[in-house]
Amino acid sequence: MPLIEVSIARGRTPDQLRSLIDELHRAAERSVGAAPENTTVIVREIEHEHWSRGNQTIAERNAASQEAAPARAVPANIAADPRSN
Repeated sequence: MPLIEVSIARGRTPDQLRSLIDELHRAAERSVGAAPENTTVIVREIEHEHWSRGNQTIAERNAASQEAAPARAVPANIAADPRSN
């Protein structure tokens, strides 16, 4: 009875999260022979202000990279994407 817990930065679409859940279920089935009805997946989306590495939050890292980047035209669909790399 696998319990798979994933923490991920907020910003994925519902379809992306559903795909992640599906792939994790499939991986448990393939790798350890887990029965689908016995596999639990928990996805926790973490706010960018609440996730840090090297004493810098994702929000701080994103802000710093935007300040350091030279001003250039960015397509609207990319500029509106709140996800972190």
